[in-house]
Amino acid sequence: MANSDELITSVGKNSNDTAALVWSVADDLVGAYKPHEYGLVILPMTVIKRFHDCLLPTHQAVLDTYKKVEKLAVKDGFLRKASGYQFYNTSPFTFRTLIADPENIVDNFKAYLNGFSENVQDILVRMDFDAQIKHMEEAGLLYQVISDFCTDKGDFSPEKISAVDMGYVFENLVRRFSESYNEEAGAHFTSRDIIYLMSDLLVAGDESAFTGDGISKTVYDMTMGTSQMLTCMEERLKQMDADADVTVFGQEFNPFTFGIAKADMLIRGGDPNNMQFGDTLSDDKFSGYKFDYIISNPPFGIPWKREEKEVTEEFKKGTAGRFAPGLPAKADGQLLFMLNGLAKLKDDGQMAIIQNGSSLFNGDAGSGPSEIRRYLIENDWLDAIVQLGTDMFMNTGISTYIWICSKDKPVHRAGKVQLIDASHCFEARRKSIGTKRNDITDKCRDLIVKAYGAFENGTIYGEKDGIYCQSKIFDTEEFGYQKIVVEQPQKDENGEIILKKGKPVADVSLRDTENVPLTEEIEEYFKREVLPYAPEAWIDEKKTKKGYEIPMTRYFYEYQAPEPVEEIAVRLHELELDIQNSLDALFGEE
Repeated sequence: MANSDELITSVGKNSNDTAALVWSVADDLVGAYKPHEYGLVILPMTVIKRFHDCLLPTHQAVLDTYKKVEKLAVKDGFLRKASGYQFYNTSPFTFRTLIADPENIVDNFKAYLNGFSENVQDILVRMDFDAQIKHMEEAGLLYQVISDFCTDKGDFSPEKISAVDMGYVFENLVRRFSESYNEEAGAHFTSRDIIYLMSDLLVAGDESAFTGDGISKTVYDMTMGTSQMLTCMEERLKQMDADADVTVFGQEFNPFTFGIAKADMLIRGGDPNNMQFGDTLSDDKFSGYKFDYIISNPPFGIPWKREEKEVTEEFKKGTAGRFAPGLPAKADGQLLFMLNGLAKLKDDGQMAIIQNGSSLFNGDAGSGPSEIRRYLIENDWLDAIVQLGTDMFMNTGISTYIWICSKDKPVHRAGKVQLIDASHCFEARRKSIGTKRNDITDKCRDLIVKAYGAFENGTIYGEKDGIYCQSKIFDTEEFGYQKIVVEQPQKDENGEIILKKGKPVADVSLRDTENVPLTEEIEEYFKREVLPYAPEAWIDEKKTKKGYEIPMTRYFYEYQAPEPVEEIAVRLHELELDIQNSLDALFGEE
């Protein structure tokens, strides 16, 4: 993706400045609202003003058209055509005329909002904006807030702020609202540098899919937030084929981010019905759908107790549901999103999904997380995992991983999984945004995408003492193991083995387990690793379970030799002398 650094920098600056100006409206809310409530007013008002400024040039044309079709049973098509958008407003009011009549500001503003088409009113209902209008009316704030959005800082016309810029503004405002509201740590907003990397990884090596005429692609984000992942992915696919038909779909359960996503879709001219409100885990709005690409950053470290009933019921459906392979611990539902994505991929589809480190190894053999990894790996759908550096997100500094899943791997990648350590592939920001201190710049992204495309084992891309990433290739079975239960006999006071029906009775206190790699024979491992130390031991074969884990840190660990003892001793001696000299100088003056 060409010149994304410049795009991110310029857009980011514009959005930060605009968002800061808009957020200053909060100064008027002090007293009537608590700090964590400011977004309840600012976010819906920003959406409304964006709609207003988009519609302003065609406002009179819509009013003229409305007079002609007012009595018709079906008039939406005429009004949409007049507005030039998928939405419209038939009210005679504008923000300028609203503030020209302060005495009637409440009634007039309500009339203005009622003039919007139903698809806009649905957004405002989701945001529960009626309650805020009432609150502002009682506090005597409504006129001032509307006036604030009539200033230069509130000009959101497309000529002033592009769709990309506006997306950033919305993201910035949502982040500010989340920070003031102390949003759950798992609700991480994904910055454009990470989204661009995910998009490029998804389409890398997929150029053949864009040859010929009549190309049609679908993209889905199961936790779409403000829909910026979908926007960036659509942008990337259009770069590959400007004539391609790209249709995006998304679901979101936060009413504010959903409203912003739907607003963005309306303004862009897409089908707003492709943006659905609801909890993806418990209320799947896209049941039966299949997509070419899935790109998502679901919450991690967040319990799924709220969705437990619905998720468990779907789990019991077996292969007829999304969660048949297994259920993770209730403390963290991120792997449920992984399963949801796999269920919605076409037979040749690809998914890029962000997970934290726990998805790599949490859960013993036979547990839900292990069974989910087993399902993914044994079907040969896990293509690659990219480890990102720390401090890459706005509200968490932990390490994260991009999982690339493919239902139709190329022949040379079949039966293999590529691990890419890109934890050193970033450049520090000059100014942090929350906890985001590092960026994946064009240079960094090019290295990572190159490593993914080359598919080489042990190769380092970049400079080891600077910005670099490393690729390693593994057979899928290398992640698997068989957990065996090792028993030893119970003995009486004379040291004799206690028998039952001619067989030794197991001593529970001596019971142990061993994880035998799938690449080894259990009997050979047992003879080598167990019998020399416990010659009377045996394996309880009924309790053997298969498990999968991906110990990525171990695979890329590099031994660092400790400092020689002699050098440590010299440094300690020098330190002692320095301390002694300081003490002598101090007490010598007295």
